[in-house]
Amino acid sequence: MTTDLSTTPVRRLLRGRFGWFLTGRTIDMFGSSMTTVALSLAVLQSSGQATDLGIVLAANIVPMLVLLLAGGVLADRMSRRLLLIAANTVSAAAIGGVAVMLLTGRYHLPSIAVLALVAGAAGAFASPALRGIVPELVADTDLQRANALLASSGHAVRIIAPTVAGLLTATAGGGWALAVDAGSYLLAAVLFLRLPPRIRTPVGDRTPAAAGLGRDLVAGWRIFRSQHWLVLTSVSFAVINAVNVGPWNVLGPMLVSDRGGPLGWGAVLSVRAAGLLLMSVVAVRLVFRRPLRTGRLFGVLPALPLLALGFSGEPWIVAVAAFVGGLGFTISAITWNTALQTRVPREALSRVSAFDDLFSFIAIPLSQLAAGPLAAALGAGPVALACGVVYVIAALVPLLSTQARRS
Repeated sequence: MTTDLSTTPVRRLLRGRFGWFLTGRTIDMFGSSMTTVALSLAVLQSSGQATDLGIVLAANIVPMLVLLLAGGVLADRMSRRLLLIAANTVSAAAIGGVAVMLLTGRYHLPSIAVLALVAGAAGAFASPALRGIVPELVADTDLQRANALLASSGHAVRIIAPTVAGLLTATAGGGWALAVDAGSYLLAAVLFLRLPPRIRTPVGDRTPAAAGLGRDLVAGWRIFRSQHWLVLTSVSFAVINAVNVGPWNVLGPMLVSDRGGPLGWGAVLSVRAAGLLLMSVVAVRLVFRRPLRTGRLFGVLPALPLLALGFSGEPWIVAVAAFVGGLGFTISAITWNTALQTRVPREALSRVSAFDDLFSFIAIPLSQLAAGPLAAALGAGPVALACGVVYVIAALVPLLSTQARRS
């Protein structure tokens, strides 16, 4: 690992076409981060029914899992720039439609659920394009720095956007919060228009029929499974999400609140967010000579909060562990994106990224459903501790691959 103290490369990135993408992506993430909070609060404000909220959130999330692979295929077949513009425009229209319904006092659950589904579907097509377009905008030597800049803006937005959504809902109402959300998607689409109209010529089967899409998907799967390091790491992420997301989000508030109250859990989350943001800023000036190996080694650190929950549950101990875990999580994410972008063929990058995302996301609902029953049967502390141990093992499994150790 070396440190680059010069700010010239960063300035060069920000002044070029990547600067437009970074601005558009930041605003896009602001909208995405607002959506869940604003939509949740707006539905509860209008209906007061938790069941309604569950239906709307499920309608927003399910299309992401169902259509993610199709989004990867399209992002490799057509202009990723156009796909991003279209996805953000559709999201703006869908969320804007919900805003209009709420502002005019015409709350109708089926209509809102359909619009939430449309917005979720648009996100499924945007996600692979976002990961695939970065190597088209910067040189290979700048990929890690570009990913660090994206991570920095993303972590900052995730801290600010939910608060903005909550304040707007509390003061102006849920409809206006969603209107601002829709506007952010539209603004991001306008900024993506500034990207070069034809960054690269799409490669692969150009047959427009469904059969062509299927062949591209199968070809992407073959590339995915042919990379031993990639399969191992994707499976590792699936296990990590299975043992982390549910226990952290379900058992974390329970264990910490028992000792420090609700404020204790809020403090833990804030400290973790600070670790995520700090490392993403620092990583802009770091160059990892072996990013894949470095990421897997630092990827052990996010297990510390689970271990702290299991051993103690004291808010200050969990907060310290969460801060260190946030540092490790950021390095892991940045180096993983860089490894994908440099080692996977460009013409298949979006499809491979979609398979990777699907492996990662599919375990999350199961994790959230299982955490409570397991804690009731075995105890929250022991479950968190066991999950932390499994997390450490899963994080190191990719290093069984010689390619991962040497990259």
